[in-house]
Amino acid sequence: MKEQVKTISFEGQNIYVGIDVHLKNWVVTVMLDHLTYKTFSQNPCAVDLANYLKRNFPGGTYYSAYEAGFCGFSAHRELEAHGITNIVLNPADIPTTDKERKQKEDRRDSRKIAKSLCNGETIGIYVPSESAIAVRDFVRYRRTLVKEITRNKCRVKSLLYFHGINIPLEMDSASKYWSAKFTQWLRELSFHSPYSGELLVHSIDITEQLRSKLLKVTQQLRGILKTSPYSAKLKLLTSVPGIGKITAITLLSEIEDINRFKNLDKLCSYVGLIPTMSSSGERDSTGSITSRSNNILRSMLIESAWVAIKHDPSLALAFNNLSKRMKKNEAIVRIAKKLLSRIQYVLKNDKEYVCNVV
Repeated sequence: MKEQVKTISFEGQNIYVGIDVHLKNWVVTVMLDHLTYKTFSQNPCAVDLANYLKRNFPGGTYYSAYEAGFCGFSAHRELEAHGITNIVLNPADIPTTDKERKQKEDRRDSRKIAKSLCNGETIGIYVPSESAIAVRDFVRYRRTLVKEITRNKCRVKSLLYFHGINIPLEMDSASKYWSAKFTQWLRELSFHSPYSGELLVHSIDITEQLRSKLLKVTQQLRGILKTSPYSAKLKLLTSVPGIGKITAITLLSEIEDINRFKNLDKLCSYVGLIPTMSSSGERDSTGSITSRSNNILRSMLIESAWVAIKHDPSLALAFNNLSKRMKKNEAIVRIAKKLLSRIQYVLKNDKEYVCNVV
């Protein structure tokens, strides 16, 4: 008599997988609707995880999640490619007990992610396209170069002040823009010790190398702006006062799709132009601006707002009225929000901005 072998099937069953992602290993927790099945460590490989799930839970529907971190969205795309529906989580949005916060470990983090995924307590963050990420990384690299150049210029000036060397008045504006004339003046300076002079020359050389890289990167970004889909949107964005080409491509690379925000409040929340809130009973209080933000966009929009109030009469009037009842640095945040509203409008409606109309 032949022995009958029944093949187990998880068809119609959801399998939830919480992954604590690390460089050398993944700590994985597998859960069913009413059961924490297993927590284990494996190689950081989506193929291995997919094979494990198919082997142990054939026919099931697989869902996974991991915290946004060093690996970006590469693990997400690998998991999706192997039949696992994945979301990437903001670590701050995962429900965490006091014990989990004070006794942090990989296995506990993995179970926490699986549990929140199983209970539907979390929503994944937006996953940009690979082309948008590539442009975004390029824009962020340019921003890093600008910071490094500023930092190196400060080191040079600090060295001068430390040795009692004052910048001549006729060189004041030249030092601000680091002109060729100012660089030549720096190279001709003499110090009591030759080592100080060598340090200065070394700092000047680094600054010039960074500026050369910045020029090349900026030229490449301008080339990107001439391609689709950026070329069409560039004209729309630069019609908004205070928005130049670099700000425009930063906005486009960070946001990518303006239609993913249902309304202005959602967009302002993403950028970080909303206050903190505290409500208890009948008492509602509004605090300072939220720390949860896209720091790059928020700082850039506030800088743009200072420019916009000098070119748009309606924004200038709004800023003047706001300044009567609050500090100017608080008023400019309100103007930045108005500016963001105009940006949203021109992108959604494909219409250029017109002062005092939009």
